[in-house]
Amino acid sequence: MSQVMDKSTGNPDEDRVSLKSDGKTPTASPGVLQTLRQSIRRAAEKSPLASGGKGSGVTTGDDSGARPPPSASLRLGSPVTSPLKIIGGLFSRKEEDDSDAAPQKGKDPNMAGFGDSLMKTGASIRRSLRIGSKKDKPCRPEPLVSLAEGSAEERKDHKEEEEEEACQEMEESYTPLEIPHTPLSVMQINKLIDNEVLEEAHLNLLALRQEFQQERERCGEDSPMELAKKEKDLNLLYGDLRNKVNTIVRDSNSLPSRNKGLLVPVARIIQEEERRAEEPGGLAGSWMEAWREAVGEGVQAKVSSVHLERREQNVSWLAVHLGLLGRTVVEDLESVKKELRCSYPPSFKVFSTYVRSYHRVLGQHMKKLDERATERKDLYALLDWIINRYRSERVMGSVSLQPDMKDESADLQLEDELLMQLKDKFCCRVKEDMSSSLDGVIRLEHEEVWRDGSSPQKEDDVLNSPFHMDIWTTVKGNVQNSGAIDAQLEQEVISCCLQELSTFPKRFETEFRRHCSALRPKPLWTEYQITYINCFTALQQHMEEYRDSCPDQVDGFRQEATSLIIRLNQALEDQFKDDVKPYLRRMMTRKWLTNDEDFGQLHGRMELLSQHCALMRPPHNQEFASRLHYHVVREYVGQLMKNNYSCKNRKHEKAASKMRLQWGKLSDLFESMKSTHEWLYAVGEDLSDVIVQKNKSDIKNHLQPLVEHYPDFSRKHLVAVLYFRGLLRGREHQLILQRHTELRKKLGGGGDRSRVLFGDMQVTVNTDCLSNLPFSCLSFLLPDN
Repeated sequence: MSQVMDKSTGNPDEDRVSLKSDGKTPTASPGVLQTLRQSIRRAAEKSPLASGGKGSGVTTGDDSGARPPPSASLRLGSPVTSPLKIIGGLFSRKEEDDSDAAPQKGKDPNMAGFGDSLMKTGASIRRSLRIGSKKDKPCRPEPLVSLAEGSAEERKDHKEEEEEEACQEMEESYTPLEIPHTPLSVMQINKLIDNEVLEEAHLNLLALRQEFQQERERCGEDSPMELAKKEKDLNLLYGDLRNKVNTIVRDSNSLPSRNKGLLVPVARIIQEEERRAEEPGGLAGSWMEAWREAVGEGVQAKVSSVHLERREQNVSWLAVHLGLLGRTVVEDLESVKKELRCSYPPSFKVFSTYVRSYHRVLGQHMKKLDERATERKDLYALLDWIINRYRSERVMGSVSLQPDMKDESADLQLEDELLMQLKDKFCCRVKEDMSSSLDGVIRLEHEEVWRDGSSPQKEDDVLNSPFHMDIWTTVKGNVQNSGAIDAQLEQEVISCCLQELSTFPKRFETEFRRHCSALRPKPLWTEYQITYINCFTALQQHMEEYRDSCPDQVDGFRQEATSLIIRLNQALEDQFKDDVKPYLRRMMTRKWLTNDEDFGQLHGRMELLSQHCALMRPPHNQEFASRLHYHVVREYVGQLMKNNYSCKNRKHEKAASKMRLQWGKLSDLFESMKSTHEWLYAVGEDLSDVIVQKNKSDIKNHLQPLVEHYPDFSRKHLVAVLYFRGLLRGREHQLILQRHTELRKKLGGGGDRSRVLFGDMQVTVNTDCLSNLPFSCLSFLLPDN
């Protein structure tokens, strides 16, 4: 062995010369062979498995029944079965004696006796395991049942009972096997590791480690080159053993039938190395921690093996992947629970380790998926899986994993801020999609309505366009979906939708005016404006349901929508005012007194206005009617204040009659439109009563209702009315003005000052200076004086 060790150098490739020996397997000397045989016999005789004591580290939990792999060859072409490997196969329920097996062809006949001895030893240990079971049950021969006699259901139940009985955790404590006095060569130990004869390899490693410790104690600080080489060989062998252990553990959940029998010695090796961690010659680092890392690598391999399509191949690529991922997690943990856990002592906490590894590995996997997910539906699927589905009965809450999960966390181990970043990314995508949806609303309105000049639809007897329902459905869908994930995301989504929606009214108005300005002043333009007043009113009402969650955002949208509604209403008012302006200007004139054409046109426009108001949603229909009611009254009565015509030769009676008739028609129309300005109805009657009086002296007796109803009816307004009546000056004129003054003083400036009608009317100044002189100045001209 020293010759082999002398070939080692500092080069990593050269460090393994002692293990590979230039690619040639050394031939074992008779002394080495004898030592191996004695070591095997001592191990079998002194093993706690043979005594059947409670210190046994192995239970009858493996029903694989597979033959152990061959041990390392002591000579080329002469495989020898390790007795410790045979122990790994003792968990089979079959009571068979391998020692009776005939030598197979191709084996060295010189080693047949040695192999038979090993097989007999293994059979003896198996029988001792049967007798020394945990519950000391007596061995009873199982009844032989023909396949034809036992039903499939009975066989299935029997199998399930066997599996349930078999899958019990190993005993925590155990009695280590005796370490050989003389270890095998480095190459032989390496072969044992390669062939997965781990028990025997580890025992010889421990023997080599003891030699190293003894030599180190003898040499002290003066370590010869031979000791340094032995330490290097120890490190290399231990590294190979750990790598082999890690590989077995890593693949144990992927290849349970192959690696299940190897996990028992793996667990005992880890336990023994953890116990000897402070002794020199071992490998740096915790074996238990390395085992956890290997479990994590196995979990990583499982997760990486789950099929993941590209977005171009399947639009539901992420949802499909997450579904497969959840199923894989459940199936793997079920396998750990039923098959792997029984191969470890309780202190390993196998199920918990796998669960935590999945939490960590899947948390890292979520970050990779986040980098690929860009669409809203994919981000939603990812968030829903992380927050809801992973902890639900579909994955970690699965019935098959209970009750082992009761003490385990069901949450993914995500990187800091990953969940918040995902939510922010989702909200940004919601906002972008909301903006695109609103652009689509405008585009669709142009294609279906504006471009062809189509008439708006009617719904519940009002003009309507369905786009407000489309917007509401989009917002509601986003809110409900995000609410299914969590309340915080729901509130953020509401805020995003309303923020984007607050810019929509101006965008809509711009496009509407650009495409439809050529329609003015056609009736279709009016219908469009009424339609959009209705739509944005309805949209405001829809968004009110989110006031409790996002009051500021709701107010922001409401303000923008209200501004648009006001502008649309104002455009309608301006259009109506422009239409009726020429007819109102010709009221209270000579033509008006003799011709009804202008009033007929005015009345026709008013009737059309009434029809339009009926197509408008509350409360805008009533507000619109009230504003135009005020406008018509002010302009109609205002013609009296312009001194355009004075009724002479008793024409005032005809004028008053006509005025009363027309006023009744206008009032009826505004009443049908449900105008809220009821206080305006009396002005026509009050003025007609003043104008119709035959005797001038009777006029002052009919002033009180006018002054009471309209406190802003001033002296100059009365002068204008008297001028239209045909009373320009004189004593009666002054007495009427004096009576007006007295009435106003008597009321003390009372009345409802909020009802201003005459105050907004301009009065044309009368150039007749005598008409404005005070009565005291003219009293000396009276006949009595």
